Amino acid sequence: MLEIKDLCVSINSKEILCGISLAVKPGEVHALMGPNGTGKSTLGFALAGHPTYTVTKGSTFLDDKELFSLAPEERARAGLFLAFQHPVEIPGIKLGQFLFTAYKTAHPKSIPAEFKKRLEECLAILKLSKDFLDKQLNAGMSGGEKKRAEVLQLLMIQPKYAVFDETDSGLDIDSLKVVCDAVNVLKKSGTGCLVITHYARMLDYLNPDAVHVLSAGKIVMSGSKDLPAELEKKGYAWLKEEQVVETL
Repeated sequence: MLEIKDLCVSINSKEILCGISLAVKPGEVHALMGPNGTGKSTLGFALAGHPTYTVTKGSTFLDDKELFSLAPEERARAGLFLAFQHPVEIPGIKLGQFLFTAYKTAHPKSIPAEFKKRLEECLAILKLSKDFLDKQLNAGMSGGEKKRAEVLQLLMIQPKYAVFDETDSGLDIDSLKVVCDAVNVLKKSGTGCLVITHYARMLDYLNPDAVHVLSAGKIVMSGSKDLPAELEKKGYAWLKEEQVVETL
């Protein structure tokens, strides 16, 4: 499993996360919600190994490997994928070329015919034409196209665990459903998913195994798939009221 234990993370000596613990098993979908500025994206970047984020305490295991002892590229090869909220544009590299290189790296024993077959299946899942592969990597793409390109990479590589950093932001209703269908395909194949989101609508399609709420750098509540609907009705101020009641 992807197991996070008592994780604390700082940026420029300012603590952002303070004691995060959760575990995502293969094939599970966990959602992470919470107000803006509480550290949700920080968790994703810290797991991926972004140099701006400093782990000051705690540990994270990806199956039998201690994640923070690995370089970012080693974490990726070990099976961790971060889908960015704002995917980086890389002009001059076609998406199809990038996918072939990534696929060969993840599946070194594969043959071209296997890549072609897998690519056709993944394009169909995301309702994309082959012309989409001629686009430059994220450059000149709409926001929705960038998110589909990210999920296309995920489907091709089939990592052990994937972190989605607000992948639903900027998606229209149809695109959101297509992306969620792809995440459900990943789930069935055994990929564990941590989905960072603000909105319950994405989770309606994903049927998460657990929902966690992050506030002030800590997980203050965990619950079932019904929790997001309650948050939609009551807002995050309700959480603070609940915490006061528990303290009293």
